This record gives sequence, structure tokens and C-alpha cells, in this order.
Amino acid sequence: MAVSPATPATAGETPTAVAAGASPLVAGILASCALAHLINDLIQSVLPSIYPMLKDSYGLTFTQIGLITLAFQITASLLQPWIGFHTDRHPKPYLLPAGMVCTLIGVLLLAFVGSFPAILAASALIGVGSSTFHPETSRVARLASGGRFGLAQSTFQVGGNAGTAIGPLLAAAIVIPYGQTHVAWFALFALFAIGVQYGLSRWYRNHLRSAKGRKAAAVSHGLSRGRVTFALIVLALLVFSKYIYMASITSYFTFYLIERFGLSVASSQLHLFLFLGAVAAGTFFGGPIGDRIGRKAVIWFSILGAAPFTLALPYVDLFWTSVLSVVIGFILASAFSAIVVYAQELVPGNVGMIAGIFFGLMFGFSAIAAAGLGNLADHRGIEYVYQLCSYMPLLGILTILLPSTRRKAV
Repeated sequence: MAVSPATPATAGETPTAVAAGASPLVAGILASCALAHLINDLIQSVLPSIYPMLKDSYGLTFTQIGLITLAFQITASLLQPWIGFHTDRHPKPYLLPAGMVCTLIGVLLLAFVGSFPAILAASALIGVGSSTFHPETSRVARLASGGRFGLAQSTFQVGGNAGTAIGPLLAAAIVIPYGQTHVAWFALFALFAIGVQYGLSRWYRNHLRSAKGRKAAAVSHGLSRGRVTFALIVLALLVFSKYIYMASITSYFTFYLIERFGLSVASSQLHLFLFLGAVAAGTFFGGPIGDRIGRKAVIWFSILGAAPFTLALPYVDLFWTSVLSVVIGFILASAFSAIVVYAQELVPGNVGMIAGIFFGLMFGFSAIAAAGLGNLADHRGIEYVYQLCSYMPLLGILTILLPSTRRKAV
């Protein structure tokens, strides 16, 4: 028996009834998914957090810094949709802990490598772990949602955002003062996450067994394949606009603060933490609000609503830079959960594939942006990067092209 989602106030973007095989709300499983996501993204955030140290130690250019991000995010983005597509049809619970094992190997390699190519290889291995983690754990969170899909996606996402926010602080305390080899301490987090993922894999396996033979009523949103394809393209463009800007912050905000305001590495990390903390808060509220008022309303506010603040940020002093970065992080972050759930409603029965596609797009666009923006910073300066990126949220106007996803029983 499944719990129905909260009735939304806005017609046209109504959350669906519980998908086939969904269980009642299982808070413990949702919390475990969020915890695993926290650890996964905490480990991943160590990499950009130590960029200034790596840049000094190995004499890297901004272009090479971008290539490190590219190595991680290309493996993370390219594999995710295929893993999701395959496991939608052939569930593989054991992939949950297996993906974290890849992350563990990547962390240990990163701690003890001594060359730029080896750093690229370590980054790529961490990306492989991420490509397995996101579609599979996102699917488990949805199965445990009791039909409150926005809440489940936001709970899952906020764990990752919290980990991304905490990672730079731990890197500043553990790695930056003592050197690259201290990255190995994060292997302990990976080992703990393997245990959490093993527990989730057991619940997932038992859920699959108990769900056999149960069948939910078929539903349809009434949209043609062409309309669905067009809507997915619009969503991809919205993710593009969001993550081009997010990449400028996550990869280069510390460099921007150091160059423009003369901050130390440690002080710049604290400002990055404030931004990432705001991202975590925005993510938490975006999904449940979407359950009630509709996905499109959240997407409208999240992307286009950030534009006035991104346009102002390159021209203000340090105090207002801190304030605006927090506002921007909160507003922009509220969109992703709504976008993923909206896309899953467009293509029912393909939860893992859609999660893989949109997490893959997130990583892929971030990777391309990191490499391209790094090259641009080398040639035009880091301040020019923020002036250019400030226009990206204006693409949020494309939300007007998204159709209704209200479903009809068939």
C-alpha cells in the first residue's frame, strides 16, 4: 500500500500517484540514502577543495585544473544514464556498495600519486564510483518515498549538498595544513559508506522480492513522444544554465576571492562553505514545495529568480559578494530535485535512466564548464569569468515551454 503525495495547489504540474512497486514512506531508508549521498559528495568535494594546493605543488595552470574536473566528471556523467537504463530493466542491488569501492580506490590513489596524469586517473576512478552511486541510490530513495517523490528526491539531494559543503572544511583542516597524503583519511568515510550502501542493497533486494506480482494501475500524462522529447530538451537546457554557473563557483570561487579581495586559502574556503551550505538548504526546500505547488513553479523561481543576484555579484564588495553568493546558492539549488522528478513523470518506468541522465548532465555540463572556464580565466582573468557567467540564469525563461505533466489513469 502506498501513501499518496500531497495535493498540489497548482494544476498542471500535479505529482503522480505512487509508481509501480513503490512502498510506503520508509524514513530510515531515506535517511540512509541521504547519509550515503553526504559521504559520497563529501569525498568528491575534497578534490576541488585541494586545487590551490595541487596548483602550487605541481605548477598547474587553470586549464589543467579544469582538466582534473573534466576527468572526474566525464566518467561520472557518461556512465550514469547507461547504468540507470540497464538497472531499470535488470535491477542490481549489489552495485550500491560496489560503486563506493571504486570511490575508495580513487581516494587512496589521489592521496599517494605524484604526477598530473596520476591525479587525472584518481579523479576518473572517483567519477566511476559516482556514476554507479547516483542512479541506484536515487532509485532506492524513490522506492522508499511513499509517493512523496519531491520530498524523497530533496532528502537524497540535500545529503549530497551537505557533504559538498562539509568537504571543503574538512579538507582545510585535514589536508591543506599537512599535505596531499592526508587525503587518505577520507578513505575511512568511504569504508563507512560501503557499509551503509550494503544495508541499502539488502533492503532493495528484499523490496524487489516482495514487489513481485504486484502491479499498479497504469497512468499516462497524455503527451506525445514528440512533446516529451521537446520537454526533456528544455529541461536539459535549464540544467545547462544552472550548472555552468554552479561550476564557476565550485571550481573557481576560491581563486576569485583570493585574486579580487586578497583572501587567504582558508578564508576563501569558508566563503565557499557558506555558498555550499545555502545550496544544501535550497535543495531541501525545493522538492517538498514542488510536491505541493507544482514542479514548474519551483523551476521558474529557481533559475530565472537567481538572475538579478548573479548579474550583480561581479560588481560588489566582499560583504555583498558573501551575501549574494548565499542567496544565489539557495535559489539555484531548489530547481534540481524538481527537474529530476518532473522528468521522471515525463518518462514513467525509467526512474534510474532519468536520474542517470540528469545527474550525468549535471556532471557533464559542470566538467565542460570547468575546463572551458579555466581556459578562459587563463586568457581573460577570473573576474571576466564571473561577468560572463552572470547571464546564464536568464535561460530560465525557457521554463515557459514546459508542458503539464498531470497524469490520467488508463
